[in-house]
Amino acid sequence: MQTIKVGISACLLGDEVRFDGGHKRSAFCTDELGRHVEFVKLCPEVGIGMPVPRPTIRLESREHGVRAIVPKTGEDVTERLTDFADRAKGHLTQISGYVLCAKSPSCGMERVKLYNPENGHARKEGTGIFAAQLQQRYPALPLEEDGRLNDPALRENFVMRVFVYAAWQGLSQSPSKADLLGFHTSLKLLLLAHNQQVYRELGRQVAQQQEMTAEFLKSYIEQVMQALAEPATRANHTNVLQHIQGYFKSVLSDDQRAELTDAILAYRQGIEPLLVPLTLLRHYLREFPNDYLAGQRYLNPYPKDLKLRYGL
Repeated sequence: MQTIKVGISACLLGDEVRFDGGHKRSAFCTDELGRHVEFVKLCPEVGIGMPVPRPTIRLESREHGVRAIVPKTGEDVTERLTDFADRAKGHLTQISGYVLCAKSPSCGMERVKLYNPENGHARKEGTGIFAAQLQQRYPALPLEEDGRLNDPALRENFVMRVFVYAAWQGLSQSPSKADLLGFHTSLKLLLLAHNQQVYRELGRQVAQQQEMTAEFLKSYIEQVMQALAEPATRANHTNVLQHIQGYFKSVLSDDQRAELTDAILAYRQGIEPLLVPLTLLRHYLREFPNDYLAGQRYLNPYPKDLKLRYGL
């Protein structure tokens, strides 16, 4: 069985490596997600040789770009943080996602304070130096911040993308056309729920592509992961549920069809969570097996005990 590895800021696992000697332990990561993945913990600031505790770093907007500065000494550690991404490459190429510490000048994904060194004013529009390197070097890699994981929809979306990306990494290093078709087929309903335009476009690309070049494969998975990062709307989920319902129309009784239709409509109206119609559909799939539906990641995108669809 494939071991899924996820990168994480070390402080989120409870390591006391923050500038003040503290941590920011994430209960979801340690107690829930940690049951299903192997964490690869890194702290860029400790990784470049800074002590614990240590002087704070802040992002400053300079004439030649954003720099990571230690205000107490004026030291510029931008290149050292950038070089850390090079030195960590052996770990980073093995992971299927990364959980970053919010607001950090090294690890924050967004809204990190960006200071004007002339007047000391700050705007929340920066990205941590190490986080920016991850975004640039690994555009398909699922990234999320610890604080955003408190949002049920964002948490579910991130974990779903981690498991999809892990499945991609589990393919042969030189996948055949059949490998790609199998992978893409398993994602069809997920893609339909997140971005119908990309769903159609990728289907065309996969059908037409004969040679599995590195360039094509890179473009393909980046498009997939970008599409899946978009929120799945209630309307799109309803469309997918009704699409699946069509596979059972000839085998369900009138009462069963009515019950399923009512469950999908109740979800569409916000009365019931997504889990209600999904549970019915999975029940009917067990009763009336269908190989195509059984292979769809939409129905079982990650371990059920994570309970990620309860609040959707």
